[in-house]
Amino acid sequence: MQVTININGQSVSHDVEPRTLLVHFIREQAALTGTNIGCDSSSCGACTIHLNGEAVKSCTMLAVQADGQEVTTIEGLADGDSLHPMQQAFHECHALQCGYCTPGMVMAAVSLLDEKPDATEAEVREGLEGNLCRCTGYHNIVKAVLQVGGAK
Repeated sequence: MQVTININGQSVSHDVEPRTLLVHFIREQAALTGTNIGCDSSSCGACTIHLNGEAVKSCTMLAVQADGQEVTTIEGLADGDSLHPMQQAFHECHALQCGYCTPGMVMAAVSLLDEKPDATEAEVREGLEGNLCRCTGYHNIVKAVLQVGGAK
């Protein structure tokens, strides 16, 4: 099937098998490897992207379902050489260790604050519970999200 997806402002068209996962389309057809594959079962959130502005785990969606849609990946958040405020906060707050979960965590955090800009610490922790990190203990991740958001 022919699929065309607008990824980070660029139209990407490719012929795919109907069973191709969106995460594989992003990584293989669009050659954007910031979106990680962690589990293929929606448990970890490493593959989180934005689909039409909403956070989605791209390992649970078929590429054909995203045909004609707008996708933003971690590579699309920055504005040229300027990091997105959430990316900058993750850097400043040391909110990563191995970095494997970081792209999905950043994408989920941006979506969370889009919906609730003044999220409290408890709301941030609850909002990110679908994204797993095996290294950090989440303290600095929450700190980074709160730094960008309005509540403290």
